[in-house]
Amino acid sequence: MDDRKLSVLRAIVSDYVDSMEPVGSKALVDRHNLGVSPATVRNDMAVLEAEGYITQPHTSAGRIPTDKGYRLFVDRLSAVKPLSGAERRAIHTFFSGAAGIDDVVTRTVRLLAQVTQQVAMVQYPTRDHEAVVTVELVSLTSERAMLIMVTSSGRVEQRVLELHDHDPDVLADVRARLNTATVGQTPEQAMAALGRLVMELRPDERTLGQLTVATLIDLLATNPGTKVVVGGVPNLTRFGPDFSSTLQPVLEALEEQVVLLRLLGEAASPDDVTVRIGVENPYAELRATSVVTTGYGVGGDALATLGVVGPTRMDYPATIASVRAIARYVSRFLSEG
Repeated sequence: MDDRKLSVLRAIVSDYVDSMEPVGSKALVDRHNLGVSPATVRNDMAVLEAEGYITQPHTSAGRIPTDKGYRLFVDRLSAVKPLSGAERRAIHTFFSGAAGIDDVVTRTVRLLAQVTQQVAMVQYPTRDHEAVVTVELVSLTSERAMLIMVTSSGRVEQRVLELHDHDPDVLADVRARLNTATVGQTPEQAMAALGRLVMELRPDERTLGQLTVATLIDLLATNPGTKVVVGGVPNLTRFGPDFSSTLQPVLEALEEQVVLLRLLGEAASPDDVTVRIGVENPYAELRATSVVTTGYGVGGDALATLGVVGPTRMDYPATIASVRAIARYVSRFLSEG
């Protein structure tokens, strides 16, 4: 496609995103400095329509972009819309004071939905790259103790243990053994080490040790990466005409965790943003939507993915910039934490 026709397509996408109304040749000439006559624009629009980049929804109406047109528009983006200083400060402030991965995920979902005015999705960090940071065993009463595990991804898991009685010195020894076996290890490595540790427990450590090892293995075996948090679903009602009769199937699809995980796809770095438009989505119920996703993580390793779902008539430059920026802030927060 030559530059002039691409400029016409960009103008159509821009106007349709803003107005939600089909775009005519006269409006394009009036609103955009295309440097050609209305007749030339009409000819270019006829070619774009013949090649499937735009379509005419009604007789005597203007044109609207097709999924193919949006795809070319996204693929030819020369730059995404930069965030303003105020937006960057707002994002930084939003994450200030976050404590633990649950709080980070909750804040991220709220922020994504607020900034993009679309449905936000955030996957919990997978355990593929996480390691155990510390294990605490805290006495609560003579018959109860709390087991706490912290990982490098910011995950904090805790479980109350019911005990008949326990010696504080034995508890301290078991805690030391747990840390020696697991700190710095991946969940799989830690579970293997704990299996060996059970065989090495002294008789006076056996009752407490076996209970704590079994509980810790249970915590380690939990894969948080299979959980996706969703926010901003009411934002879809702003785009009622975009979905017409498809809104209910879209809402139902967004309730399924397996659907969300597939939508998010494999984690990429925060510098790589994936855009799936309309028919490119793997589920028929979501063919009226576009999905913009990217990865976040620690030290360059992607731990999980976040993104948004919205109508195909979305502001792609702004959405891509927001998704990318928020992923970078989450990654930075987890790295510094």
